[in-house]
Amino acid sequence: MNPPKRYLVTSALPYANGPLHIGHLAGAYLPADIYVRFMRMMGKDIVFICGSDEHGAAITMKARKEGISPQEIVDKYHELFRETFDRMGISFDIYHRTSAPIHHETSQEFFMTLYNKGQFAEIETEQYYDSAAGQFLADRYIKGTCPKCGYEEAYGDQCENCGSSLSPTDLIDPVSTLTGDRPVLKMTKHWFLPLDKYADWLGDWINTGNVDGAEQHDPSLWKNHVMGQCNSWLEGGLQPRSMTRDLDWGVDVPAEVPGGEGKKLYVWMDAPIGYISATKQWAIDNGRDWKPYWQDQDTELIHFIGKDNIVFHCLIFPAILRASGEYILPDNVPANQFMNLEGRKISTSRNWAVWVHEYVNDFEGRIDEMRYHLIKNMPEQKDSEFTWKGYQESINNELVNNLANFVNRVVVLTNKYYKGIIPEFDDGLEIQSASSSYNEDWGGSFHDAELLDLFDQLDVLYDHIRRFEFRAALKKLMEISSAGNQLLQFNEPWKQVKDDPETVKVVMHLANQYVAALSVALYPFLPNTAGRLRSMLQLPDLKGDSEWVDMMNTLAEGHDLLSPGHQIKEAEHLFTRIDDDIIQEQIDRLLKTDTTAESGSKADGTPHLEMKKEIAYDDFVKMDMRTGTIIAAEKVKKADKLLKLSIDLGFEKRTVVSGIAAQYTPEEIIGKKIVLLANLAPRKIRGVQSQGMILMAEDSKGRLAFVAPEQHLEDGSAIS
Repeated sequence: MNPPKRYLVTSALPYANGPLHIGHLAGAYLPADIYVRFMRMMGKDIVFICGSDEHGAAITMKARKEGISPQEIVDKYHELFRETFDRMGISFDIYHRTSAPIHHETSQEFFMTLYNKGQFAEIETEQYYDSAAGQFLADRYIKGTCPKCGYEEAYGDQCENCGSSLSPTDLIDPVSTLTGDRPVLKMTKHWFLPLDKYADWLGDWINTGNVDGAEQHDPSLWKNHVMGQCNSWLEGGLQPRSMTRDLDWGVDVPAEVPGGEGKKLYVWMDAPIGYISATKQWAIDNGRDWKPYWQDQDTELIHFIGKDNIVFHCLIFPAILRASGEYILPDNVPANQFMNLEGRKISTSRNWAVWVHEYVNDFEGRIDEMRYHLIKNMPEQKDSEFTWKGYQESINNELVNNLANFVNRVVVLTNKYYKGIIPEFDDGLEIQSASSSYNEDWGGSFHDAELLDLFDQLDVLYDHIRRFEFRAALKKLMEISSAGNQLLQFNEPWKQVKDDPETVKVVMHLANQYVAALSVALYPFLPNTAGRLRSMLQLPDLKGDSEWVDMMNTLAEGHDLLSPGHQIKEAEHLFTRIDDDIIQEQIDRLLKTDTTAESGSKADGTPHLEMKKEIAYDDFVKMDMRTGTIIAAEKVKKADKLLKLSIDLGFEKRTVVSGIAAQYTPEEIIGKKIVLLANLAPRKIRGVQSQGMILMAEDSKGRLAFVAPEQHLEDGSAIS
């Protein structure tokens, strides 16, 4: 494939119903920002799009809870998002919003295009209705038990425990979040996108990169878990999906559509179109044409998202784009997985999160430190972990001891020995190097070999970014800093300066080239630090204007990044150590604000799980709990968290599906004594009829353990 003429990069539109946490940053915004900043330095025509997702039931639920209007909610969080992203250095070309008139117009135009092309199926279906509230229930207004993992607080559109996408009728024992009543099914008419009709070309496009014989993308660059989730949906059989909802907040179904009165567009049709409406607004603001970025095959479209949005960006939105007949499809959707916090899943409802706006207020001047630690632990291929102690170690042991230490030593010694002027040197001299592949047969000077070796290391960094391997790219960046440190350690200029000043000039000249290279390479990752370092070196500010290309060309030609005679400033500390008491303060705050604990925490300060609502004794005695033994166990196909168990109750054997595969292997639990809720109504989970529920204990960190009876109790004994 020929290189694209232009790039359009999007980050997932955050829901304007609550603040951003570090998991959001690590998932969709930092990786996109690194990529965009780097591509600007490569001289690419690239536009970075995002905005607030201001429709959907989550907004109205928040507004109802706070007793204000949905518009007030979205205005509040839109401004908070915009300010937070700006302070974290996320360099959008535009940060838009889906409540803008241009977005409503664009979404309705899409709907009418599909409607006029006959792409919708008009279907009457049964939908949950809350009789007490007098309204149909959007997906988020319904909660119940997830049929895939057994989580009892799953929403009608998604289980936040296992990440599965759901439909409201999938839920077991659904209830309305408005009244707590069990909803009833009632007929209503909606417009469905027939995803099943698109399954063949979607499958070809995902797995081969081709549509209608034309190569659209390189599937080898797509992440395995993205391909896996898409293929799981395709293999399970795509079903028509409703593109409208019975709601009172959102984009109206166009007035030209008969029977559309009072209905809104489904948020997952409306939200991704927000990328297009934002691009339109950017084009208006900058005197540009938006169409090439969405309708020209020479554009590369990349969506940065979290793994919970894979299906919408890889199947549903591409189907909408192609059905419209005019739009390009994404070249890549490098979705990240989830970031956990201190051994538990981040939970916005339980306030178990590090809120980004609070961080930027508490740690002003340490923005790049958080960027560094989140990039280092970015959940690119699997879930990752944030701990405050780990954050402290990243700053003290890596940013301070490695990067800042190297830069400080070079700048201090250059000022001490040469009054801040890059020294002239004899390029025929050789020194000890930590990285150079120089040998006597090479034919060039040692100095040129060092510069070419630096070029090679930076080229590896570039290749990692091109492949969306940002953790590896950051690691390579720090390896370059380490190589510079080793250059100083091996040659000890502070010891040789009196006896061998000419060799020291070579050492210090090359060390300054490393620092100059770092001032460019840091920019995509730590832009504030790059700016401070450029100032220290008295180099022009980086504008994201082909600087990477200029640096690589200079090194490839064997030329210096800092020429002899160039004047630098006095040293400044790029980073400072962070003390234990500051970290402990953050840990204490996290525990204090965690609403998992009903009364705050245990006596030792650790949180405990929230107590459930009080029940009557008559409810308790209805439960028939029996002792049993696990006699067989196996994994449920295509379900990472489920085990199929055979339970011996003494008087009979039962099959039970339990969501414990993440913590127990089948082999280690055979023979375990358990307690079974034996009179729970059977239900089918992933095609397996589950006849009861194993009792498990869960601690504040989400760790599970069996509630086990004494060994002498015979199977089938009643718990009372």
